[in-house]
Amino acid sequence: MMLLEDDYQAKLFPYAYNILGSIEDAKDVVQDIVVQQVNEESVNIEKPMAYMVKSVINRSINLKKRNKKLTDDTTWLPEPVSTDSADSLVNRDEIISYSLLVILENLTAKERAVFMLKEGFDYSHEEISQVIEISIENSRKLLSRAKQKVQGKPVKEPHSKSKRESSFFKKYVEILKNRDISNLEKLLSEDIALRADGGGKIKVVKDLSIGKASTLDLLIYVYHTYQISHEVELRYINHQPALLFLQNGKPVNCQVFELINNTITNIYSVVNPDKLRHL
Repeated sequence: MMLLEDDYQAKLFPYAYNILGSIEDAKDVVQDIVVQQVNEESVNIEKPMAYMVKSVINRSINLKKRNKKLTDDTTWLPEPVSTDSADSLVNRDEIISYSLLVILENLTAKERAVFMLKEGFDYSHEEISQVIEISIENSRKLLSRAKQKVQGKPVKEPHSKSKRESSFFKKYVEILKNRDISNLEKLLSEDIALRADGGGKIKVVKDLSIGKASTLDLLIYVYHTYQISHEVELRYINHQPALLFLQNGKPVNCQVFELINNTITNIYSVVNPDKLRHL
């Protein structure tokens, strides 16, 4: 049982999380499959790991389809996974980048699974067809459709803490603090987008802001209204830099940034407390 929990859990979690975008749902799916495997120890399964991967993926696809019906009309962001610290129960190298997870919400559950297996885990179309029980041709079609929607977004955006990046975000926070509009404009792309997920539990000022002018005003307003007294930490979430705002040591907002050539192109702001508790 120790092997199942310490080894299988870490290996199975990324498959479930990359499809579901939810830590709790992924853990529940993995736990169900692991327990099922323990209860079926007497069954002669030639490759138990492959069997559990297949079970986890298909269970995750079905759950994603059900969850999708509940979130179509709201701004929903993936649950953040910290990738700047070690955790024996999570294989962090296989966690998909945050920006890509957001885009994957535009895919069907099967498109998402095929894309994740092919691009993230280097499965062949033959292997994919066996895992989710579709034809090889259908697997190719699903991947083609997924790639069109993803539009070249990388599967992972590896980051490690650097003085340069730390300096960038220290400057960014100082600019917000000083209401330095001219310098903030220089850090934002013209078509920057800010998405906020309160999960219906925390009221957000605006769940979607597109364009430099409106996003700039929103960032300054939110900082001086809600964040100015909070502690701020630079973290890495799903391989991307993020600012974690803490109140009395408790995370209250996680802002994940997409940077291209030292310009902020997307900000994903999670304030839903249920999605912050693992941080």
